[in-house]
Amino acid sequence: MRIFFTGGSGKAGKHAIQYLLDQGHQVLNVDLKPVDIPGVNTLIADITDSGQMFNAMTSYTWFDELEAGTGVPKFDAVVHFAAVPRILINPDNETFRVNTVGTYNVIEAAVKLEIKKIIIASSETTYGICFSDGQTNPKSLPLEEDYDVDPMDSYGLSKVVNEQTARSFQRRSGVDIYALRIGNVIEPHEYETLFPYYFKHPEVRRRNAFCYIDARDLGQIVDLCLQKDGLGYQVFNAGNDHNGAIIPSKELAERFFPGVPLTRDIKEHEALFSNRKIREVLGFKEQHNWRMYVEGMMKK
Repeated sequence: MRIFFTGGSGKAGKHAIQYLLDQGHQVLNVDLKPVDIPGVNTLIADITDSGQMFNAMTSYTWFDELEAGTGVPKFDAVVHFAAVPRILINPDNETFRVNTVGTYNVIEAAVKLEIKKIIIASSETTYGICFSDGQTNPKSLPLEEDYDVDPMDSYGLSKVVNEQTARSFQRRSGVDIYALRIGNVIEPHEYETLFPYYFKHPEVRRRNAFCYIDARDLGQIVDLCLQKDGLGYQVFNAGNDHNGAIIPSKELAERFFPGVPLTRDIKEHEALFSNRKIREVLGFKEQHNWRMYVEGMMKK
């Protein structure tokens, strides 16, 4: 597929792009700074400028596409990851503006240019725990896609708005638009540098509901979304199978979320940020469990 990918220079995006390249896709990265991936051109463009998004989506990916002499090929899909990635980088109003206006512009251009598959990056912060003022308990566990998301911060709120923007455009166009509530992204080198500390101090992962998503497994999820047609508007949690903790799941819930009801039975180490939907609907099969990389830290 010929893929228009925004935000591919970021932490999650660069790994997702590499995975897509390995599957044989052609990718144009659209970002404010280039990515150093052989075979990938970066078009420097601002998602908050609607005209730039329309122009970029009618662009060549590289010089070789000039050779056919048949004009600019059409993109098969848009993957939209570009955003201010969290609070406390920009003022809250700017975080909200960039993320919501940028997403509107990207989806609008894709729909009006009749691109039939759109995937956007939402976030686990929509569940209202991560950036809450004070410790907030979820209403129930595990966290699943039918949860009444209720963040109190500018970043999480921007992602909720983006999901509704996607739903609105899907209704008017009929194209497939899938929103990925991406968990805490872990790059390959971060298992050894971060996880031993997490296991000794599990409380630091409470705000993430102990979730993680391996950056390479996130690439697989994006590719599975590209392959799966006809679902209309969908929201998917993008997380790994297990918690980023050595404590069993029920004990983890009781210790850090006391009194929060479980809506169903959960397996011993099943993620409290549930990925059941991507396994059942998309056929996701985890390739990078933390246990493969952190020796001697697993509780049997």
